[in-house]
Amino acid sequence: MEKRIPVIIPAYEPDEKMIRLLQTLQESGIERIVVVDDGSGNEYRNLFEQAKQLGAIVLTHAVNLGKGRALKTAFNEVLNRYPETIGAITADSDGQHTPACIQKCMEAMEKEPEKLILGCRNFDQDNVPAKSEWGNKITRQVLKYLCGVAVSDTQTGLRGIPAAFMRHLMNVKGERFEFETYMLLEAGEQKVGIREVPIETVYLNDNKGSHFNPLLDSARIYLVFAKFLISSLSSCIIDLVLFALFCSLTKERMPEVVSYIVVSTVLARVVSAGYNFFLNYRVVFKSSGAMWKSAVRYFVLAVVQMLASAGLVSLLYGVLGGSEVAVKILVDVFLFFISFLIQREIVYR
Repeated sequence: MEKRIPVIIPAYEPDEKMIRLLQTLQESGIERIVVVDDGSGNEYRNLFEQAKQLGAIVLTHAVNLGKGRALKTAFNEVLNRYPETIGAITADSDGQHTPACIQKCMEAMEKEPEKLILGCRNFDQDNVPAKSEWGNKITRQVLKYLCGVAVSDTQTGLRGIPAAFMRHLMNVKGERFEFETYMLLEAGEQKVGIREVPIETVYLNDNKGSHFNPLLDSARIYLVFAKFLISSLSSCIIDLVLFALFCSLTKERMPEVVSYIVVSTVLARVVSAGYNFFLNYRVVFKSSGAMWKSAVRYFVLAVVQMLASAGLVSLLYGVLGGSEVAVKILVDVFLFFISFLIQREIVYR
């Protein structure tokens, strides 16, 4: 039954490894194969003609539009041609994904058709190129902390995607390699469960056949997270500038029984918190919940964080001395990481 699940293979300037993959898939009884020629050009036309002769459906982009767009093109074809399918398997054309691994993901999808299936590699093996090993390890930690999505292989192209989730993904932004990261974020957002399937870790010729650019495409991927940092940093700058201003205005004017640090912290935080809330609600987390509910939760968090900041700054400044602003920076950096987790999981959900 699982062999009726379509296999999607996006391809840009492929070589004979794609043909060998198609041959072995055909020999194993897998017939529903959709190949997307992502603008490879006339030089590669013969390979795609061979793909057709092997029974694959070949879709062609006139120009290179990127892996994300190629996947969406294939999703549309699969959903229209095979409306009864439970989903589809995506695999790379460069030989990294063996028919046995594709079969394992098919079997996992057959058992749990509502979940996103990830064929995950072991990055601790000796044959893994350094750029792939560290690129994945760093990205998965960032993804886990910033977005709450914990997976062991963030860049795997071997995935089993449920039919309903494919429909949703066709309207998700991302046209190139960053689309696969957006897919993981959307899985968390849409409450799509993730099942990891261990697969072989295959790198041919030190992965030189890959079109993944470790600088350009990693930059695109990390732009997913930039809005989190921009919001927090801009709020922090506003808070620090106002804190320093209020300290200079109140230090010699406040009675001894009233801490000017506490007063300055409160005044600065009221302004910066209002700015931060609206930016996070509209831009960062794009919350679909009622604003007033998020505002109440954010207000409680802001009060607790403000009191913690004021208390810790007063305590450490009394012990260490020096600059109030420098002490506040240290305290607020610590509180930032805690605050982000609370905002992601509770305030904006």
